[in-house]
Amino acid sequence: MTAESRREQAGRILQQEAAAVADVASLLDEGFDRAVERILGCEGNVVLTGVGKPYLVAQKISASLASTGTPSITIHPTDALHGDLGRIREGDVVIVLSNSGSNDEVVRLVPLLDQLGVFLVAITGNRKSPLAERADAVLCIGKIEEPAPLGVAPASSTTAMMALGDALTLVLAEARGFEVEDFAQLHPGGELGKRLRTVEQAMRPLERTAVVSPILPLLAALQRITGTRSGAAFVVNDAGVLVGIFTDGDLRRTIAENPEALGDPVADHMTPEPKSILPDRKVSEAQELLHHHQVDELPVIDADGKLLGYLDVQDLLNDGG
Repeated sequence: MTAESRREQAGRILQQEAAAVADVASLLDEGFDRAVERILGCEGNVVLTGVGKPYLVAQKISASLASTGTPSITIHPTDALHGDLGRIREGDVVIVLSNSGSNDEVVRLVPLLDQLGVFLVAITGNRKSPLAERADAVLCIGKIEEPAPLGVAPASSTTAMMALGDALTLVLAEARGFEVEDFAQLHPGGELGKRLRTVEQAMRPLERTAVVSPILPLLAALQRITGTRSGAAFVVNDAGVLVGIFTDGDLRRTIAENPEALGDPVADHMTPEPKSILPDRKVSEAQELLHHHQVDELPVIDADGKLLGYLDVQDLLNDGG
């Protein structure tokens, strides 16, 4: 088999899977509406389950639901039959994924779910199956032929299930008014979550900031910078209001011009009225300021101009910003 023929075969498989997903869109009916309405009103969990590859799809759908504001867990049918049914409560919504809707584990599980008083949603390719007939809502993917050469390994069917789960997830998210900020709050470790943090959440606090008086000698300011391991001293008046900044770069330039300047007041060599930011602004906005003005430290002040702390560009770079 040549490389070209392999690519041709891969292209046919992708086209077949894309067609399967497109066909599912035409099968959406009131069962989808019932599922959405019941999940929106659910005060418990949305529990997903399935056997084999559909269980892996169930795990992905559950994770997507949870990350977009719908509390969700997964339970394997075998585990459910050996004690994990105790994790399901009356009023939960249980979504069962099974292409045939008639595999043994699912057939054994469904009556037990009925006894628990849950709302049962079936994602299946067979509306006449035992699963579909006992479900409160059926999301049908239709009869799907798996791609050659095997024709039996789950491929197009699981792709269709995944896409249908994504559609359900995103419709629910929009119905809940789920916003980008909500998504970021649930993804604090991701790049989006980090960029959408507030400056207050990311800044170095005042106790880790080199805060100096305008009359402090440069040498003492340098010692304060070294003691806090920062790249600048932040100059404040008696009321704690930021009046200037003195950076490592300022120090090097000053000493290069006049080695005797270490005894001068820091006010003589600081940059007055430096760029600053309020604590409720987004980190992404702070990054833009740092980049635009080509500075490494950004003071954080309150509405009255009082220094609260600062952002260091190295912290943001190390944090994936």
